[in-house]
Amino acid sequence: MTDIAPPTAESSTARWRKSSYSGGEGNECVEVADLRTRVALRDSKVPQGDTLTISADAFATFVEGIARR
Repeated sequence: MTDIAPPTAESSTARWRKSSYSGGEGNECVEVADLRTRVALRDSKVPQGDTLTISADAFATFVEGIARR
């Protein structure tokens, strides 16, 4: 299940991180946070904005697919 929603208490207190491949400017990044069994993503330019959450398994599959390219 994938959800797009305003930040929750869980995502607001989560430890967010950016990819090591992000540019040095810090203004064009997607941030990721682990939320127990789900993964949250947000636009680093709008950290108070909506978050996309997906299952940890779906995110792992996505990352594996990207790594194969």
